[in-house]
Amino acid sequence: MIDLLTIFGKGGIVLWCFQEGSQLFASTINELIKEVFLQERGNTSVFKHDGLTLKFKLDNEFELIFLVVYQDVIQLSYADKLLSDIQLEFRDRYKNVLTDNVSLLSVKKNYFKAFDDVYVKCLKNVQNASIVAPPTKMRQFDESVKSKKTVETLIVQRAGGPTKQQQEKEKQEKEKEKAASAKSQIPVKSPTTTTNKVPSSPKSSPTSENGSPTADGMDEIAKNREALFRKMKTVGVEGKKEKPKPAAVAEKGGAKKGKQNRVWGLSGTNADAVALDHSAPRENGATEQEVDERFVEDQRQYVGQLKGELQGLDEDQSEPEGDDESEDENDSAPKAQSGGGWFSAFKSLVSNKKLSIEDIEPALDKMREHLIGKNVASEIAEKLCDSVKSKLEGKVIGTFSRVASTVKESLREALVQLLSPKRRVDILRDVLEAKNQQRPYVIVFCGVNGVGKSTNLAKITFWLNENGHRVLIAAGDTFRAGAVEQLRTHTKHLNALHPNSVQLYEQGYGKDPAGLAAQAVAIAAERQIDVVLVDTAGRMQDNEPLMRALSKLIVVNEPDLILFVGEALVGNEAVDQLVKFNQALADNATPGSKARLIDGIVLTKFDTIDDKVMIIR
Repeated sequence: MIDLLTIFGKGGIVLWCFQEGSQLFASTINELIKEVFLQERGNTSVFKHDGLTLKFKLDNEFELIFLVVYQDVIQLSYADKLLSDIQLEFRDRYKNVLTDNVSLLSVKKNYFKAFDDVYVKCLKNVQNASIVAPPTKMRQFDESVKSKKTVETLIVQRAGGPTKQQQEKEKQEKEKEKAASAKSQIPVKSPTTTTNKVPSSPKSSPTSENGSPTADGMDEIAKNREALFRKMKTVGVEGKKEKPKPAAVAEKGGAKKGKQNRVWGLSGTNADAVALDHSAPRENGATEQEVDERFVEDQRQYVGQLKGELQGLDEDQSEPEGDDESEDENDSAPKAQSGGGWFSAFKSLVSNKKLSIEDIEPALDKMREHLIGKNVASEIAEKLCDSVKSKLEGKVIGTFSRVASTVKESLREALVQLLSPKRRVDILRDVLEAKNQQRPYVIVFCGVNGVGKSTNLAKITFWLNENGHRVLIAAGDTFRAGAVEQLRTHTKHLNALHPNSVQLYEQGYGKDPAGLAAQAVAIAAERQIDVVLVDTAGRMQDNEPLMRALSKLIVVNEPDLILFVGEALVGNEAVDQLVKFNQALADNATPGSKARLIDGIVLTKFDTIDDKVMIIR
C-alpha cells in the first residue's frame, strides 16, 4: 500500500529509504520540492501529483523531511501516525549523528540500514491500531427469553404459586374493594334545607356507626371549606400590590415628555448645502468656470509627480524597540515585557528548550484572533498562522528579538506568496507593445455600484497622461443618471492639466455598452490614440442579466486588461464579489473558447478604513 517512505535532509542528502516495487518517483518528489519546500509553503502537509499522494513531516531541529508516497485511490488513514512514529524512532536512534553535519556526510552508505527493522515494527503497530472492530451483532429473536414463553407457561400453575386465572380473579376483587372504599370517603354536599343545623365542634364531626359521616357532619365539612376559601381569597387580595395608574404617575411626576428628534452627527447644515450647490454663482461672485479653474490650479501641483511605475505604500523602515538582534538577552527581556498588543503573546516562547506545538498554540491563537479582527479572512489567517508555526516548531530561541524577527519574516514570506500574481501586470510596457502593433491598448473597468469606477478611471487617465500616452474614455455606463456628465467634467479637468491628452466618446443613455465600446476602439485606432478606458455601469454580482451584458462587452471587444474596482470598506465581501464576477464571466463565455476573467483589482477608499489595517514592519 505504501509505495515509498524516505528520510532526507533539506540539503538533499537521502539518509534512509524504503520502496516497494520498481517505480521511480524522482519527478514527483522534485515537483514537491519545487512547489512546496522552495516556496516555503508551511500551511500544508499533503501534496498531490500525477495520481500520487505525498504526505510529509518536517523536523526543524535536525532539518529533516519524512516523506511517504502512496496512490490516490488508497485511503491510508494511518499515514500521519506512521510519520510521527518514524520521526521519533529515527531521532532517538541517530540523535548523536544528526547533530554533527560533518559526521553525517562521512557516514557509510549502509549506516542507516538497520532502521529497516524499526520501520517494519512501526508499520505493523500502526496497521493493527487502525483496524476497526466489527460492529456488535444484534441478538436474534430465537435467542431472547421472550421466545421461550409459551401458552402453557401462562396457564399451568407454577410450583408453590397460584395460576394465571387465580391471579386475575384476585386482582379484580382488589379493584372492587378499592372502588367501594373510595366511594364511601368522598364527601357529597347535601341539598339545602330549611332545618336548623346543630353547631358542632370544628375539631370533630359526628359520624355514623359504620364510620361514614352523618348529614350534620357533612354540613360542617362544607362550612369549613367555605371558610378556608374565603380566607385564602382575602390573603391573596391583600398580598397583591396594585400597579400605579398612568393618571397617578402623571399627577406625581408631571406631564409625559414627547419624543425628541434624533440628531445625526456629520449630517450637515443649511450652510453646507449652499456651499455644495454648484448651480448658482457663489456669494463672493465666483462663477462655476472660476471654481473649475481654481480646482485645476490646486491640482497642478501633482503634474510631473507620477511619471514611471506607481509607487507602493510608504513604510517606516525603523524597527520598534526591542527588535534589534544585537541587543543582549538581559536588555531585550524588559522591553519585551513592556510591549503590548498581540505580538507580546510570543514573549512566552523565549526559553532555552526546543519549542513544541503546545508551546506555540496559545500565541498563535491570539495572533489568529488579531488577524480576523483586522478583517483578514479566516482561511488566510489560518494559513499565516500555519506558516509561523512551521517556522517556530522545533526551534530553540533564547531571546525575544529572535522570536520577533522569525515571526515577522514568516508573515512577510507568507503574504508575498498569497499576494504574488501568476503573471506580472506592467501596463506601461504593454501599452508600448500594443503601440508597436499599431492598435490601442484597451482596459475595461467593472465593479459593483458606488465603489468609484469613474473617479479612479480619471486617476489612471492622469497617470497615463503623465507618462506621455493619449487616452480615449468610452462612456459605457449608459444607465446611471449623470454618469456621462461626470466623465465630461473629468475630461475637461484632465485636458486642463495635460492639453489635448484625453478624449471622450459618448452616445448618451440607453445604448448597448458592447457596441459603444467597439466603436470607441475603432475610433481610437483611427485617431492613433494609445489607450482606451471603458467605463461600465455598476452592477451587483448576483444580477444575472447585467453580468451577462458585461460578459458580452468583454467577448465582443477582447480587452487587454480587465480591472475589478472594489472598495476597502466592505472587507471580505470584496473577495466574494470578485469570485462571483469571475464565475459569471466564465459561465457566459463563448462555448469552446477560453474564458476571460478578471486580471487585476483596484482597491478604493483605502484611507477610510481607520485601524482595520495591519502593517508588518
